[in-house]
Amino acid sequence: MMSNEYKFNLLKKDPTSRARLGKIFTPHGDVDTPVFMPVGTQGTVKSVLPEWVRELGAEIILSNTYHLYLRPGHKIISRLGGLHRFMNWSGPILTDSGGFQIYSLSNLRKINEGGVLFRSHIDGSKQFISPEQAVEIQEALGSDIMMCLDECTPYPISFAEAEKSLDLTLNWARRSRKAKKDNAPHALFGIIQGGIYPALRKRGVEETTCLGFDGYALGGLSVGEPKEMLMEIVEGTTPLLPEDSPRYLMGVGMPGDIVECVYQGIDMFDCVIPTRCARNGLLFTNREKIVIKNSRYSDDDSPLDSSCDCYTCRHYSRAYLRHLFMSREILAMILNTIHNIRYYMHLLEMIRKAISNGQYAAFRNNFLKSQSTSDQPFVWADS
Repeated sequence: MMSNEYKFNLLKKDPTSRARLGKIFTPHGDVDTPVFMPVGTQGTVKSVLPEWVRELGAEIILSNTYHLYLRPGHKIISRLGGLHRFMNWSGPILTDSGGFQIYSLSNLRKINEGGVLFRSHIDGSKQFISPEQAVEIQEALGSDIMMCLDECTPYPISFAEAEKSLDLTLNWARRSRKAKKDNAPHALFGIIQGGIYPALRKRGVEETTCLGFDGYALGGLSVGEPKEMLMEIVEGTTPLLPEDSPRYLMGVGMPGDIVECVYQGIDMFDCVIPTRCARNGLLFTNREKIVIKNSRYSDDDSPLDSSCDCYTCRHYSRAYLRHLFMSREILAMILNTIHNIRYYMHLLEMIRKAISNGQYAAFRNNFLKSQSTSDQPFVWADS
């Protein structure tokens, strides 16, 4: 089913947790939630073809406004038919506004009420992006889901600094909402900031949700804060968000964190972890994490994961994958990425099935138990 406009349907709530099943409808296809979005920052999920990403089970990918604005430029992409045509991806695309990338360029940017003045990391040229321009750029790209420009705060940060930053993000959210064309098919999500302070997060939710965005994201997490603190913010903030809108946790992507945060009611995730780890030889399986360069795999004829149905696991041994990685062959990155993406897509498939069957608490407990021991592989046999 294809829809000409964006909408979200909440289909089911798990009786044993806050986990939810939903469906996002966009002009480029539908997305089942909870969902993990592979990251294609510069218009490509590194090392793999777009067709493969779809075959591995991905329904939506993420690209980045900051990078595509600098190279090749949103106007060029627009003239060439939009980002979907440019990168040959027919499914939905969410674009991050670039706030996190600008945050990471702390020595190259200045932030004020108007927007962000920064120097390009490519050629040092001076650039400026306002909240209005961030929306304009994403509309030119043809994004299905756009994100407001926000200020991502570091950790640690004082309450006063976090409050000042929240004021700025809320101001930008109001301007972004006003800048979005009313008849445009693109969805626009607001971003909740507030650092590690529950009172600021609560205020962020109250003042952002009253603006009437199409979905809401928790931003400014996974920036160095302790894991326990991240989980406390997610647990305390997620129930405050509207039930009838998607809830997106930005940049959090370890498998155990996804399982925990779905338990708290999060619907959408993105992270570079599966693809970056693949290129660096760290592979996820239902038994353990495999560092493929380790000598123990030099004559191991078994697949990465005997329970995985991906192309890599069906055709290649650990010994061969280690050989490719140690030889710095490009094929190592390709095969490793195929496996890690498929691992994540299969994990989300199991998550959705557990919610559908009303068994998510048991699924979560069994998964987290398996993460603490490699004696037994994680196998979910629903009743």
